[in-house]
Amino acid sequence: MAKRERVMRMSVEQPLWRALTGYRVLTMVYAIGLFVSAYDEVARPWVAISYYAVLAVWTLATLPRVANAASCTKRFLAADLTIALTGILLTRIAESPERIEAGAPTLPSIWTAGAVLAFAIKGGWRWAAFASTLVAAANLIHRSGVPTRDTVHMVLLVWIASIAIGYVVEVARASERTLARALEIEAATRERERLARDIHDGVLQVLAMVQRRGAVIGGEAAELGRLAGEQEVALRTLVSGGLVPVSRVSEDAAEGALVRAVDEPDDSDGAVDLRVLLARYAGAKVSLAEPGAPVTLASAAARELAAAVGAALDNVRRHAGEQARAWILVEDEPGEVIVTVRDDGPGIPEGRLAQAEGEGRLGVALSIRGRLRELGGSAELISVPGQGTEVELKVPKATSASRGKAEQR
Repeated sequence: MAKRERVMRMSVEQPLWRALTGYRVLTMVYAIGLFVSAYDEVARPWVAISYYAVLAVWTLATLPRVANAASCTKRFLAADLTIALTGILLTRIAESPERIEAGAPTLPSIWTAGAVLAFAIKGGWRWAAFASTLVAAANLIHRSGVPTRDTVHMVLLVWIASIAIGYVVEVARASERTLARALEIEAATRERERLARDIHDGVLQVLAMVQRRGAVIGGEAAELGRLAGEQEVALRTLVSGGLVPVSRVSEDAAEGALVRAVDEPDDSDGAVDLRVLLARYAGAKVSLAEPGAPVTLASAAARELAAAVGAALDNVRRHAGEQARAWILVEDEPGEVIVTVRDDGPGIPEGRLAQAEGEGRLGVALSIRGRLRELGGSAELISVPGQGTEVELKVPKATSASRGKAEQR
């Protein structure tokens, strides 16, 4: 059984959440250890003991909250930062003014940095700047507006480190989305190649055999063979062409970036590849010759040109018969795009087009020449009785682009 590749969900930020979990526990133990070591010097130890009891319960109970981005909600971040800010402000009550002026640490100490880092990992550098600014304000209030050198160093360290980590997280997420998209496209390409091999080895060969046997048997089998030939050409074009781009959107999930396929919206203001619009006309009786590179035109101009080609092919089927063959040639010149539609029918008798216009049948006049005239292009029809008909359609690139911009306005 053939193996199929798929892109697994990944996360470059998940290790940061695990590191934050360990950091919160260790800094909680460190803050309590500082208090225990200086217990005899604390003016009101019962305030510190009450705060550390709340801090310990909160830190251990909320470990699952800092396990990943989905669990770390905005409400939790607000409550977590509130506990850190409350501990900083309670230091003025727990400690004596002399100890505060001597540079005694705040009650949460470096545990506060964990609350700020949670903002950075969750929301990037802007969230980190917001949280660290509140921490800086609380420290200024704690020091009565006259911070010590150690306080300034700590505040700057938390502010710069959290913003830097938040920025790194944003870059990592963007890189993760790009990598996931590249892996998804690579897997889709390999899957398409595998399907192309399977189709070529099975379905296309069967359709080709039905076409050959139907032509030999004749009668109704010949019609069945003709239909099989048309389906073979259409399927071969679909498998080998790959002109229609795959639209994909990257998004963040709880455990990392995820790439999903979406429907491509109709962008009427942008440029499109004319080859995509003309590919549907190819069949057993219609051959399409096109450049290897995209032939880009304004979306509206490309649709009108493709519609004119369709009208020319309708005339071939209507006047030259179902058995007539047609050829479409696409030329991408520097200043214009030229599409030529040629058939091997009996041709158009001289004066027949003028007679048709006089009778009110305006297929060539409106469906072909009228469309090209609106695009600033031209349509030339050359027909020799007994030698088929050739329609040459020309569309200037500059005119089509300016027309697309005018429609956008």
